[in-house]
Amino acid sequence: MTGRVAAVNLGLVTEAEWAGDASGRSGIDKRPADGPVPVRFAGVAGDFIGERAHHGGPDQAVYAYAAEDAEWWSAELGRTVAPGGLGENLTTWAVDVTGAVIGERWAVGSAVLQVTKPRTPCATFAGFWGVPDLIKRFTARAAPGAYLRVLREGEIGAGDPVEVLDRPAHGVTIGEVFRAMSLEPELLPRLLDATDLPEPVLEKVRRRVAGARP
Repeated sequence: MTGRVAAVNLGLVTEAEWAGDASGRSGIDKRPADGPVPVRFAGVAGDFIGERAHHGGPDQAVYAYAAEDAEWWSAELGRTVAPGGLGENLTTWAVDVTGAVIGERWAVGSAVLQVTKPRTPCATFAGFWGVPDLIKRFTARAAPGAYLRVLREGEIGAGDPVEVLDRPAHGVTIGEVFRAMSLEPELLPRLLDATDLPEPVLEKVRRRVAGARP
């Protein structure tokens, strides 16, 4: 599979009552950059992150969302959801983000990224969009986008190809992880095969699987 980057988006500092950060600031409002952007192990250069307890860090250094899924939301909401409108750093085109396998590696620009886990919708997201039931609707849609860790630093710009370098044999996808954690708990045991999931996620899965046993 080879898709491309439709836009690289950077977060603005937004002050609002709905912002999750204790200071009332959020970086969810992201706008396309004019040119290539450095991508570091800690995240995308120039991207503001407000609530660092839940966002950012090596396992969530980059957030990717498919332009095709954003188009679905545009139709659903009756308004344009522009690149960055999902709070994503990378808006992709012709990339199966929901079907991406945990641990698969992408070559994007001069960087190499690795798929780690799906995004979990939060109240900040709902407040930014002004849609009170967005968490419920986002969960039901089950197209959450993918967080990625940076394996090789580099630069990424709009138009760069997204090439899957390798894909783990376990086949556990972003979509499956999201559904298992939020909609279909019967899928939880399967997630234990996806050892590239961040350890806090794996530990949560282990506890839930153990609690479900007689």
